[in-house]
Amino acid sequence: MRIAVVALGKIGLPLAVQFASKGHEVIGVDVNAGTVATVNEGREPFPGEAHLAEKLAELVPAGRLRATTDYSEAIPGADAVVLVVPLFVDEETAAPDFGWMDAATRSLAEHLTAGTLVSYETTLPVGTTRNRWKPMLEEISGLVEGEDFHLVFSPERVLTGRVFADLRKYPKLVGGLSPEGAEKAREFYEAVLDFDDRPDLDRPNGVWDLGSAEASELAKLAETTYRDVNIGLANQFALFADRQGIDVHAVIDASNSQPYSHIHRPGIAVGGHCIPVYPRLYLSVDPDASIVREARAVNASMPERVVGRAADLLGSLDGLDAVVLGAAYRGGVKETAFSGVFATVKALEARGASVRVHDPLYSDAELAALGFAPFHLGDEADVVVVQTDHAEYREVGRESVPGARLVVDGRGVTDAGRWAGVPRVVLGRGDAPTRPEPHGRPPARRPDAACRPPDLRIHPLRVDYPARAPSLVSIHPIPEVLHANRRGRRRLRPA
Repeated sequence: MRIAVVALGKIGLPLAVQFASKGHEVIGVDVNAGTVATVNEGREPFPGEAHLAEKLAELVPAGRLRATTDYSEAIPGADAVVLVVPLFVDEETAAPDFGWMDAATRSLAEHLTAGTLVSYETTLPVGTTRNRWKPMLEEISGLVEGEDFHLVFSPERVLTGRVFADLRKYPKLVGGLSPEGAEKAREFYEAVLDFDDRPDLDRPNGVWDLGSAEASELAKLAETTYRDVNIGLANQFALFADRQGIDVHAVIDASNSQPYSHIHRPGIAVGGHCIPVYPRLYLSVDPDASIVREARAVNASMPERVVGRAADLLGSLDGLDAVVLGAAYRGGVKETAFSGVFATVKALEARGASVRVHDPLYSDAELAALGFAPFHLGDEADVVVVQTDHAEYREVGRESVPGARLVVDGRGVTDAGRWAGVPRVVLGRGDAPTRPEPHGRPPARRPDAACRPPDLRIHPLRVDYPARAPSLVSIHPIPEVLHANRRGRRRLRPA
């Protein structure tokens, strides 16, 4: 088959490589000329994807994969076109902004030829495939869906860093606008994917037809929104457990020993391209989903709550030096999309702390490019806030941050023995140490905070952010990586 993949980002490029590895001719389209040039040299444009580099080095010289910025080179005559183009979401209103996807769809439609299967893999609000893409493709191309070409929705379900393994592990969901389109999609994906044996599933692992594009769209939103809601519930349990002096992690372990309980783990933030964003897409078509909205609010409030607890324990953060351990949104992954580091730093600075950031995966220059002052282990600081569960932070202790007066671990990754003698609070562990005694240089305090009594309670759910102009955030960036700047605005930066 001849296959075109539109958008060679962290999902699209591995997909193109997978298709080519099955013996098909694949042409990737991307607006970034640098990405195109790098791919055509047989090199990976971004690090961190397992097996991508060696596969590119094999497939590109063999002539099975190439890239272009020109749709006219890729789309005409293609048996299948797969789109993984970013969808933007307004940070203030959470309304989808289809700018990039509309542009890509128009360019595709201008060169679409009869007999092509068009598959959208970008996560979409329910109804988008039928009500937005079908009319646009038909109007511009002059072709009729269901007669001249077929349109389907088949969501990507992979995690960056392990795309090839996930493609094999999870069923490939498809939903068409007609039975004929769904059958074309089944034939296509069975020809380009392999599937692991999954005896735990109630039917064989492979391509699963959900009956409609809308059902397939909802399936992707449901699986990710469920995780956000579950984490929100875990965070509420953790906040209550802390007030009661209960270890919520032991409680969760006990609860999950019963096969019908699947409580997730609490944490200082929910980050990444998917979990904090797709609930917003669901809410855009179901605004009355109060459970989803409340869970998203709880999770968004967690950095403020964790920093608030540090301020309560110390009486004030004004004039103190703070270090945030971890810029990445999750351990072992060099990615800051919707990372909690931005809200954590903002909350610390709002309380008068001077903040630096450490991350073993980022250089000083990269941290500075994100707007952070770099911290080096061995430097002094008063307050330590653990934001990322990097394995390296299990080895960090009081010698790594001389002068530390308080450690607030938002991920449960630190070792108590290594921090012996330093007051340490772990989210959800139910530990509420007495207010640390000042040592070393005393904190500078505002007059109105000088006599503030200690309050060991987590702040109630209320987060006030300064008014700012709406900004757009990408939920599926290609080929850039999504970052937020220090003022809470979102921007795209090169990977």
